[in-house]
Amino acid sequence: MSSPPPRRRRRGLLVAVAVLVLLAGAAVAFVLAHKPGDVSHPDVEFTTETATAPEAPPRPQAVDRFRWPTYGYTADRTRNFEDAPDYLRPGFRRGWTYRSGVLLEFPPTIDGGSLYMLDDDGMLRALSKTSGRVRWEQRAGRLAAATPAVGNGRVYAVVLRGIASETGRIAAYRAADGRQLWSKALPSRAESSPLLKRGRLFFGSEDGTVYALNAKTGRTIWTYRASGAVKGGPALANGTLYFGDYGGKVHAVQARTGQQVWSVGTSGTRFGFGSGRFYSTPAVAFGRVYLGNTDGRVYSFAASSGKLAWATGTGAYVYGSPAVAVTPGLGPTVYIGSYDGHFYAFDARSGAVRWRFAAGTKISGSATIVANVVYFSVLQPANDTFGLNIRTGKKVFSWPDGAFNPVIADRRAIYLAGYGNLYELLPKRATPRWQRAQAAAVRAVRVDNARSRRARGSSGKRSASRRA
Repeated sequence: MSSPPPRRRRRGLLVAVAVLVLLAGAAVAFVLAHKPGDVSHPDVEFTTETATAPEAPPRPQAVDRFRWPTYGYTADRTRNFEDAPDYLRPGFRRGWTYRSGVLLEFPPTIDGGSLYMLDDDGMLRALSKTSGRVRWEQRAGRLAAATPAVGNGRVYAVVLRGIASETGRIAAYRAADGRQLWSKALPSRAESSPLLKRGRLFFGSEDGTVYALNAKTGRTIWTYRASGAVKGGPALANGTLYFGDYGGKVHAVQARTGQQVWSVGTSGTRFGFGSGRFYSTPAVAFGRVYLGNTDGRVYSFAASSGKLAWATGTGAYVYGSPAVAVTPGLGPTVYIGSYDGHFYAFDARSGAVRWRFAAGTKISGSATIVANVVYFSVLQPANDTFGLNIRTGKKVFSWPDGAFNPVIADRRAIYLAGYGNLYELLPKRATPRWQRAQAAAVRAVRVDNARSRRARGSSGKRSASRRA
């Protein structure tokens, strides 16, 4: 059979292209017509919690035992330092500054007198909390985007093995001197901030595998395969791990066995495109799971069943992780920023917007609450950090540096991670009574130790005389 003339072939090709264009346009129109809207089912399981009085500061000790052990502060990742002392509210005076010269996308953790920080170049460092000086450093990898976990005298870091590598690794280091204790190669990249709980280490990876490892040896206890990359850190509450994936699903699995409790998608766009990706690390509170999605919505699911409670749109990507609090005058509230340039406070039960703050540019990182102030940073060109009153949304703090996840704290200071600098922010007013008492306790212990040494020395001399 002879082939059709060139002109006929060109005409057929043009018709085919036109049909493809029409089909593509129809697909786009269908997706836009079915763009996900807001959903609210406030009667879905919700545990009402009442605000409790802050705990009294612990008795002064010679050794600082405060811990901020993981990304998000607690295992449920609520990002709320609830019992922070009142004197940690703005304003502040600047203490030391550590200049890394490298992007600090994720904040450090705290254990006793040290901060443990993993920068984007994969360098793990231990810094003195009081001076900002480097105590030790270790090359953990060539690229990293996670906060290390710390506990039981060890620091755990998830990194990429190289800049162009498609593999990752997790390793354990001795907190005292940085000596590597074990290392485990991963078959895919990983940037999930690990969670340490009861001798187990939980984290996700980009091939969708979630791991539970023996924290002492690095041995794999179980693995779970999600429907897409798991980049956020898993949250743990009541024996269940919660995490989202890049397939647009949220999962709940038993922390002990890795067995699935539930796995749900969203009610997002159809036509086979899914509804967006979950980069956000979830927060678990009030019997609910809260996290943001790249479809522009913030989601709430029932922790026991995965039933969708609410989904509220912001108009742009929501990459960051939420902070959750029982806010005086408002009740249970969820705080999170969006690429639409606004920071939001949502009713934790219904998803209704309580207030919004216009930050003026994209918000990519997560929120953290310290002493009834919620902190977050904005992206270029500003690279600023803001602090807002959690009840009113009124700005009470600003700092001319920041980009992603800015703030952690202990009972003496706030530590703010800028784009490439780490700052110590101290209360402006006189040294708080608790800190003075702690310092006095330290001096008293030193005096007692000195007296004991002298007594032991005298006893030794007397014994030597008797022996003679």
